[in-house]
Amino acid sequence: MLNKVISEENIRKAKELMLRADKTVIVTHQVPDGDALGSSLGLYHFLKTIGKEKVQIIVPNDYPIFLRWMPDVKSIINAERQQKKAERAIAAADLIFCLDFNMPQRIAPLDNPVQQSKAKKILIDHHLSPADFCDVTISHPEISSTSELIYRFIVRMGMSEHIAKPCAECIYTGMMTDTGAFTYNSGSAAIYYIIGELLQKGIDKDAIYSMVYNRCQEGRIRLQGYLLYEKMRLFDEYRTSLITLSEQEYMQFNPERGDTEGFVNIPLSMEKVVFSAFIREDKHIVRISLRSKGTFPTNRFAADIYGGGGHLNASGGRFSGSLEEAVKKFEDALPTYKDLLK
Repeated sequence: MLNKVISEENIRKAKELMLRADKTVIVTHQVPDGDALGSSLGLYHFLKTIGKEKVQIIVPNDYPIFLRWMPDVKSIINAERQQKKAERAIAAADLIFCLDFNMPQRIAPLDNPVQQSKAKKILIDHHLSPADFCDVTISHPEISSTSELIYRFIVRMGMSEHIAKPCAECIYTGMMTDTGAFTYNSGSAAIYYIIGELLQKGIDKDAIYSMVYNRCQEGRIRLQGYLLYEKMRLFDEYRTSLITLSEQEYMQFNPERGDTEGFVNIPLSMEKVVFSAFIREDKHIVRISLRSKGTFPTNRFAADIYGGGGHLNASGGRFSGSLEEAVKKFEDALPTYKDLLK
């Protein structure tokens, strides 16, 4: 049995809003990853199963190629290509689910339409420090993924019989990808209980793993080799690895959206590395991905140095300066954390 993480009051309020709604919109964060799509599509399929016909998922921009197999993924509205359609759907909604983000800025350019909407709003998320912009806030940073929270939400409403195979596949995908295939943030026995329940719904977890992690284009493989051979630096004194990538370098490999996903985890396979960083230039922003093993707090580092956040072993941030400036901030910060890098 699962422990009751979500409060009874939040379950009651959210269920009432959900059942009363006629037109429901689900929104998630920029550059949607496996958990963003897994939680959104999982909720989408559940709502369809209970008879909610007017449900739409809206994402700010495109998602990785290795997630395009997911059930009904083609029904998603991409605001980058369908801005007017996205804005009309948000304006018409009477309920908006905000999934896998803690503040409106994370869904730009959808932040203003969502905040201006008169629809009721439900936040379901697992990131720290949620902003106060929803009628119901279900926020649990101690939970491994938003997809896990969606499963818990459905079960706590007493509606687990409405989790059909497509819903289960999406929830599992989100749980798997947000834990690095259950290699970090996955020590809770509840996670494996949920996996067992999802298997009962008919999912093929091995096939899902293969579709996510074994569907690479040639460019991704060559890019990975280039980064590990040419761009990875080791800071032995701090048991730290750093990979950097400029936009110009990235474009040489004919990239698909999501081609750098998971690269930050690779250096952690070395015994001497406990902290891994991937700093990548992306148009007008520099993206920072941080991973660790053991007790090193990547979320503290992300918050202190880049104003970002996340979880103990998996965090990130953004930097508005140059790639070189972002790297210098990283290098300058390492001595401060030396005692934690053991």
